[in-house]
Amino acid sequence: MAGFNGFGGNMQNLLKQAQKMQEQMIKDREELENTTFYANAGGGMVEVEMNGKRELTSLKIKPEVIDPEDAEMLEDLIIAAINDANRQIDERTAEITPNLPGGMF
Repeated sequence: MAGFNGFGGNMQNLLKQAQKMQEQMIKDREELENTTFYANAGGGMVEVEMNGKRELTSLKIKPEVIDPEDAEMLEDLIIAAINDANRQIDERTAEITPNLPGGMF
């Protein structure tokens, strides 16, 4: 029976570790969600701000890039800036959760 009691102690330690990990994940998620990410495209012609929840919080477009004859270029710059902000969020997420299986954060 002594071996079984040892298992119970190990299980208790494992549960404590899991709780600490869960608390850290919550803290990291909150930190990420409250972080602002900045990105731009076209040499700063289009600038975006996005929070860690992937919500676009600001979009600035320099007037000189607005060409009614070439709306596609402006669309491409906006997409590029948003994609860059999303890439930054992905990189930050990978930094704070390097050892977690996918989908746990």
